[in-house]
Amino acid sequence: MPELAEVDYMRRRWDPAIGHRVVTVRLHPRARIFRGSDPHRIARALSGATFAGSAARGKQMLFGFASAGWLGIHLGMTGSLRIAGAGHHPGRHEHLVLNLDAVSLVLEDARLFGRIRFDPGPEKPEWWESLPPALEGPDFRKADLDAFLQRRRGSPLKAVLLMQERFPGIGNWMADEILWRSRLHPGRKAGALAPDEVARLYREIRAVVRGALKHISRPGEHWGDPPGNWLFHQRWADGGRCPRTGGALRRETIGGRTTCWSPTWQR
Repeated sequence: MPELAEVDYMRRRWDPAIGHRVVTVRLHPRARIFRGSDPHRIARALSGATFAGSAARGKQMLFGFASAGWLGIHLGMTGSLRIAGAGHHPGRHEHLVLNLDAVSLVLEDARLFGRIRFDPGPEKPEWWESLPPALEGPDFRKADLDAFLQRRRGSPLKAVLLMQERFPGIGNWMADEILWRSRLHPGRKAGALAPDEVARLYREIRAVVRGALKHISRPGEHWGDPPGNWLFHQRWADGGRCPRTGGALRRETIGGRTTCWSPTWQR
């Protein structure tokens, strides 16, 4: 599933069309991706509206349309966004196409695990405003992290970092990266950290999120990769080595997810 930097990259793919007007809306109204929404209402509301801007937070995206409302998108496991030529007709897995005056905005989702929602009105929708604060921003504080770790004190750190109600957009590889940089074993209990370890974890959460947004969420044909000294480049296949010690990496299931760490670095 895309993590926060990949989601932000996808969000940016539609941004070149900001300021353009929607001419027609083409969609597959029975697609599961519209669950909880009225696709015909979306089509009526967005037709003739101007694409005004976009934002991403965690794994959620929000697209604003002047005088029409807000289109929310969650990509699920296989969703993606792209721009096509003007007048594009949707293919089999292209469940929403906004034909603008110059280009078309396309949402594709082969497995239909994503979700589309629509909220009319000038104010951002309540569900968006109630999302937890962005991890790279000023509203994510060390005191909040400390309190959450204590509430989940009996859970392994790897499982805790994947809890979206506190860490929006953190997925499997980012959690491994954060724990590796923090020198914390993924199986450590969340409530067992010393104050200096909590401070280090807080610092590395913010550093990894900011680094991922900088290097992965950038304009181009595809997202970029993090710097070569990140665990990211060694964690995916057997035979990976710790970038700090050169020792062999280990992989097993922790907190219900395949987890990679360095026994020589994360003791």
